[in-house]
Amino acid sequence: MRAIWKGAVSFGLVNVPVRLFAATEENDIRFHQVHREDGGRIRYKRTCSICGEEISYDAIAKGYETSDGQLVILTDEDLDQLPVATSHEIDVVEFVPSNQVDPILFAKTYYLEPDAKAAKPYALLREALIETERMAIVKVALRQKETLAVLRVRDKAILLQTMLWPDEIRKPDFPILDSDVELRPQELKMAASLVESMAADFEPDQFSDDYREAVVELIDAKLERGESAQLPAKDDKDSGGKTSEVIDLLTALQRSVDRARGTGSDDTADGAKSTSAEAEPAAKTTAKTAAKKSAPAKKAPAKTAARGSRTAAAKKAPAKKSAPAKKAASKSA
Repeated sequence: MRAIWKGAVSFGLVNVPVRLFAATEENDIRFHQVHREDGGRIRYKRTCSICGEEISYDAIAKGYETSDGQLVILTDEDLDQLPVATSHEIDVVEFVPSNQVDPILFAKTYYLEPDAKAAKPYALLREALIETERMAIVKVALRQKETLAVLRVRDKAILLQTMLWPDEIRKPDFPILDSDVELRPQELKMAASLVESMAADFEPDQFSDDYREAVVELIDAKLERGESAQLPAKDDKDSGGKTSEVIDLLTALQRSVDRARGTGSDDTADGAKSTSAEAEPAAKTTAKTAAKKSAPAKKAPAKTAARGSRTAAAKKAPAKKSAPAKKAASKSA
């Protein structure tokens, strides 16, 4: 696992340096939207609903719509002026009984790992939480946003579990719940008896994702029957149709070698080939122009002019050899 945050738990005069690790992960099988005919990935464009034009990321801002139909646009400059929580301290506010924290408030769960020299204060905090059957209510800044969280114990590890703010919990607005329902004692007794007959200790390992397992079996069966195709070559164009400017490591290394040998430039190999290819017709055009100009001046016959054009073209001939030279450099690299 890779630590996503580093700081310290602070309660009273005790400071426990810790690192934060994500405690959960999703194992859902993810699908891509592809073209049924050739397997190509489906791309989406960012278009404006008013002008219909495709919009680049640098032209996009955040907009807030008010209840009365007003639109407030916030730019990156506006957001940069806001105060940002950057503290690397988990500040314990209070310790509360564990049964007073409603699980509906829980959001994301993380493991806290102590530094090598903080094993004792870490164990002290863990055992104190277990002994008192309490959770620590804390405030912590994660990803430049302050959030409410709790510290609780699972096995030998202390968990940090982020929480939703109280105004983020919806109330069940169901009028039918306020209606009077008459429950007879016999019905309550039978319901309680049914619950007792199905009572058990919760063991999560006994449960599995049947749908995910069925999808895996379906994919494996199609692979065994040969119902698969080779992934299509990745498109080097983005959703807007413009060539991507991403340069792979091999290309960067090749450029460095060419530059060190004095045989290349900042252009790619393909660009060099196209440049040399364009130089060939340019050389021929120059030769023909020179032949036409030299004919009236020296009044040379047509054969002499033709011989002169071939001579001019021969002088330009080294331009054609630049591409093979770069290929040789590429192979040696």
